[in-house]
Amino acid sequence: MTQLVQRRLAGFVLAIAVAAGLLGWAGHTALGRGAALSATLLREQRENFRIADQFESELHRLRTLLTRFEIHHATADWRQFQEEQKALDAWLDERRLRVNTRVEREVLVEIDSAYEDYFAAARTLEAEIVQGAPWPEMADSIERTAIQFERLGQLAGKLLKAHQSNLEDHLSIAQSELKAVRGLLFGALAALLALGALLAIVVWRDMIQPLRMKLVESEDIIARQEKLASLGVLAAGVAHEIRNPLTAIKARLFTQRKQLTPGSPAAQDAEVISGEIHRLERIVREFLAFARPGQPEFTEVTAAALLNSVRELLQPQLDREEIRLTLEAPPALTVRADPAQLKQVLINLVQNAADASGRNGTLHLRARSATQRLRTALVPVIILEVADSGPGIPAEIQDRLFDPFFTTKEKGTGLGLAIALRIVEKHGGALEFQTHPGRGTVFGVVLPSVTSPVGAEVESPAPTAGHLLSAS
Repeated sequence: MTQLVQRRLAGFVLAIAVAAGLLGWAGHTALGRGAALSATLLREQRENFRIADQFESELHRLRTLLTRFEIHHATADWRQFQEEQKALDAWLDERRLRVNTRVEREVLVEIDSAYEDYFAAARTLEAEIVQGAPWPEMADSIERTAIQFERLGQLAGKLLKAHQSNLEDHLSIAQSELKAVRGLLFGALAALLALGALLAIVVWRDMIQPLRMKLVESEDIIARQEKLASLGVLAAGVAHEIRNPLTAIKARLFTQRKQLTPGSPAAQDAEVISGEIHRLERIVREFLAFARPGQPEFTEVTAAALLNSVRELLQPQLDREEIRLTLEAPPALTVRADPAQLKQVLINLVQNAADASGRNGTLHLRARSATQRLRTALVPVIILEVADSGPGIPAEIQDRLFDPFFTTKEKGTGLGLAIALRIVEKHGGALEFQTHPGRGTVFGVVLPSVTSPVGAEVESPAPTAGHLLSAS
């Protein structure tokens, strides 16, 4: 697992933990706030009824004491009325200090003013009673006390309504808070689900899918290696059985040609037979090279030196066919490889490109650096490219290009690209191609750069045959 994937997983796990903690906090807060709201509403409702009942009860008690004093003119009733009045006045002062809203405070101020007016009217009535004023003269004072009492009763109802309004305000605020907490709860839940989905995507994309691809590629490699091994054993056996009689035929032909007259039909037939013997020998050599490829002897070599040696070797042949060859290789590009084996690969690719381009065609030898995936890791690579100006590779044969014994040439063995692929595999590289109908084909030998961490790990082959992903 790469460090990037580890950091991503750690980040997602941390984010999920935060979201889960936020979800738990939001749920706990919602439950706590709901319980607090329920307790507050119950307490406020009880307080409202208690205040209203107590105030009305005290008012009626004062009214009763004042009425008894009006009837009986007893001094004890007036003293009790004064005591109850002071107690109610102190209670009103206490309520003014405890109220939380402007409306309640304003109603209590009105009650306090009306209460003073009521007590003032009661004192006037008390003075008239003490002085023995006749009933008609006391009627106005009795009426004033009744009016003030009625006013206090109305203000008591107004105070109850103010308390109910305050209760509704509390309820509205609590509902808004609960709505915000609910939004936070659903938001945290949505974030948790989204993070879980993203985590699943990242795990699938960066861990499971690469492992599946690597497993499929490994199975393909194993199947291909088993197939190549079987074909190699068969090729080695066939080549061995052919080589012995071929050597005898070649020796007898050499003896017979000495006895033939130059230019005679028999001599011409012998020349044809000699050419076919040489072709059979080449096929046998290719069979053996495919069956028992040699282990590369690694050394550091520049890409420019490899391509130059290939150009010098093939330039005369290409000149005879009037094929133009260009070379572009920066001198600083270096690979760790077996020069002889890589030259074999490049010669095969150039000869194939020359056959595809035909007379008056153009070939390009190029070397460039890049970053490409080898062995499931992105590493610095050097790409040796052979580009031709031919008609391109038909789509129906692209998947079979690297199959042993598959060829489109009349005299080909179908082993050139198969051998080239095995050599490149032993170098820990890739042999890829990119083709465009009517515009030519580019074959690329992708090799680990000297600075690549996989440059020294070339013992086991990687999945290498395929399309060239970034050919220029």
